[in-house]
Amino acid sequence: MSTAPGRTELADRVRTALASVVDPEIRRPITELDMVRSVEVHDDAGPDGARVTVGIDLTIAGCPMKSTLVREVTAATVAVEGVSSADVDLGVMTAEQRQALRSRLRGGAGDPVIPFAQPGSLTKVYAIASGKGGVGKSSVTANLAAAMAADGLSVGVVDADIYGFSIPRMLGVDRQPTRVDSMLLPPIAHGVKVVSIGMFVPAGQPVVWRGPMLHRALEQFLADVYWGDLDVLLLDLPPGTGDIAISVAQLLPGSEIIVVTTPQAAAAEVAERAGSVATQTSQGVVGVVENMSWLEQPDGSRLEVFGSGGGQQVADRLTAVVGTDVPLLGQVPLDVAVRTGGDDGTPVVLAEPGSAGARVLRDVARSLSKRSRGLAGMRLNLDPVSR
Repeated sequence: MSTAPGRTELADRVRTALASVVDPEIRRPITELDMVRSVEVHDDAGPDGARVTVGIDLTIAGCPMKSTLVREVTAATVAVEGVSSADVDLGVMTAEQRQALRSRLRGGAGDPVIPFAQPGSLTKVYAIASGKGGVGKSSVTANLAAAMAADGLSVGVVDADIYGFSIPRMLGVDRQPTRVDSMLLPPIAHGVKVVSIGMFVPAGQPVVWRGPMLHRALEQFLADVYWGDLDVLLLDLPPGTGDIAISVAQLLPGSEIIVVTTPQAAAAEVAERAGSVATQTSQGVVGVVENMSWLEQPDGSRLEVFGSGGGQQVADRLTAVVGTDVPLLGQVPLDVAVRTGGDDGTPVVLAEPGSAGARVLRDVARSLSKRSRGLAGMRLNLDPVSR
């Protein structure tokens, strides 16, 4: 290939343009990830410009997002003045390239670590808990995540409910994470990075694990997955105060708890236990979300199907137990749109943002987004002064 200045300059301009192409899984420019193998400007230039072939090395041969990469690389290349057409030549990274990529993504660290447990982490970590199942904890988690992402935040969700996972369906995720050797790239749905044991288990197959395996699975979700720089990480916990709740406190000492309950007195009493675990794990309790609060009637009145007052009761009692203010963050009404959004894989805050349930969930999400990251586990860079 000729090294004429005009063609060299054109190749440089194409490389510069390719810096605008972001890997759809890693969410970083492909030039920064060393995925651009070559840019070749061909001799047969016509009146409309030159034909260019761009060599791209995928992280793995079966990359599920390769069609997206080809489309975006082609678009970025032909947008360069002087280029008439573009071809994309796909290859695969070598083992050495993948190792270098993993090291780069982990900031040079060889072994995987939990980034959210590091002293300098600025990610707000919220564990969504409930005393019992069936109160809508997963629905609340999915909608809070989607609402925060829609507001421009970088959000991740760990489906920590190993036995009763439902987040993949609620967020419309139907594929496994991409595996780059020992590192996992989480699928992204509605702008939210998601990982769940449900992505690895055949449909209909139960997960039958004891405590140590649950702990190890959660640890892998946090350390082996490349999350990038997250503003917020949400964990959808199983109901109750069992192994996973304890593991979250151990692995993520800076995490805070959000309790979900219904207005029913019996549900509220159980929900208090899920929040009270914070007194033993030294976690903070952010607040309470009351779900299924009432059913709006055609005449504007409210039918309190599950009673009333449960959410405020939990908030008041947890305030007394933990010794700090635990507010009632919001009351989500019974709303068919919330249920259909979860079944269809598009949370109601996106599918029907004007619905009653969506408005409350969006307000809760924004109140959480405005909170500052707690100081637990952070390095304060203070030196003791002797006197």
